[in-house]
Amino acid sequence: MKTTTIMTSSSPHRPPITVTTALRSSLPFLFFSSLLLYLLYSSKLLIYPPSNHQYNPKINYQHPNLTTTNRIITGYNTELKHIAFCIAASSKLWDSRKEYIKLWWRPGETRGTVWLDNKVKIKNNESETLPDIQISQKTSRLPYTNRQGHRSAIRISRIVSEALRLGLEGVRWFVMGDDDTVFVVENVVRVLNKYNHNQFYYIGSSSESHFQNIFLSYSMAYGGAGFAISYPLVKELAKMQDRCIKRYPGLYGSDDRMQACMSELNVPLTKEPGFHQTDVYGNILGLLSGHPVTPFVSLHHFDVIDPIFPGMTRVESVKHLLESAKYDSASVSQQSICYDPKRKWSILVSWGFAVQIMRGILSPRELEIPSHTFINWYKVLDFSAYTFNTRPVTGHDPCQTPFVFYINSTRYDESRRMTVGVYGVHRQRHPRCRWKMESPEKIHTVVVLKHEDPDRWLRAPRKDCCRVLPSRKEGVMYLWVGHCGENEVIEV
Repeated sequence: MKTTTIMTSSSPHRPPITVTTALRSSLPFLFFSSLLLYLLYSSKLLIYPPSNHQYNPKINYQHPNLTTTNRIITGYNTELKHIAFCIAASSKLWDSRKEYIKLWWRPGETRGTVWLDNKVKIKNNESETLPDIQISQKTSRLPYTNRQGHRSAIRISRIVSEALRLGLEGVRWFVMGDDDTVFVVENVVRVLNKYNHNQFYYIGSSSESHFQNIFLSYSMAYGGAGFAISYPLVKELAKMQDRCIKRYPGLYGSDDRMQACMSELNVPLTKEPGFHQTDVYGNILGLLSGHPVTPFVSLHHFDVIDPIFPGMTRVESVKHLLESAKYDSASVSQQSICYDPKRKWSILVSWGFAVQIMRGILSPRELEIPSHTFINWYKVLDFSAYTFNTRPVTGHDPCQTPFVFYINSTRYDESRRMTVGVYGVHRQRHPRCRWKMESPEKIHTVVVLKHEDPDRWLRAPRKDCCRVLPSRKEGVMYLWVGHCGENEVIEV
């Protein structure tokens, strides 16, 4: 056996020790140490035998409503009352943007402030449906040299520190967002419950545009999507933020200034992909129906994207989506995949939003990829500049263009003790298809049955399974969506 000579560092006069000699001298010690550990471990097993109990998630089958349906249980017991929202707003856009805030704000439950650059008029009947309004402090003493941006970025970057000085009691988290950001507040709570609010946390997500992230930073939480900062971190930030801002006059926006200060505090971004910057244009059907397996937290840029539901205004469409969230906020926009093997159809369910039926069998690996229904923030780079994979809307053949069914209504069925979602077909032209198989155009309504599942994010992330149910009504398809059974696999 070849030996390697190692010089000890304790004394240059001590003779060299070989690896084989060292090993031989330590063998008795290693043997008796291993024996002792084994005996201790065996005795522990005798006292505390391994449990065969299998976790059985509790599902709430009660009738959903705003106060009880979204109970959230985690080790940190953070509730909505522990979160202060900091909304960056502009007086010029206030009349239109305030309508988005009204959709998700819950008077008496949500806490926080809208921060404006100038005073605005509030109608008497609006004061109870909106957060408190504050005017940001002047920032003329702080330098701004970026020619492409606007110095309001400095004002917006300081609103979290200004919110801290309001002295709100019991706050654990400050959540920042824009006036055109819509939050699913139960899912904000679910995400923040995963983290210890006594530690330094900076939580958010990146842009959907690869080049946005290159120009700004992949390590930055985008302010339009919204991001969360724990209370002790905001306290530290407030002490140094103005000094930090002075060191970065050339940065573009408020969120990259915030990330620069976080870097100086040695705090990295903790990514939560449920915060959506929505740096795209057009129809976001593909983006929402390809939602990652994570809580749907926020959505931004409603003035840029098309209305989520055809035939509605932007405000109406957001309100319509949030109606589904009342029944199962933990599952909104979550993806399920199933097949109708007799008719050779592939079915993609985005719960509370849309159902898509396609001719032919597309693998789950293909279907879970967002379909390219939208346009990139940099239109010239549309097909090459996303932070995720995309697939063509038509699949491998024009015959696979999906038939889309948008949510019409959601209700709770007492007899079934299930939530019932009714999805109506979106009439549009489809390419001529010569495939000799039944066409989904015969279906005008899809009914999706589902149990409410507020605790789904306390388990390991997994998509719900989907099954096609028998139907006696012509033109109506029934689907069941829920926990996958034992050994249940998506295969045809």
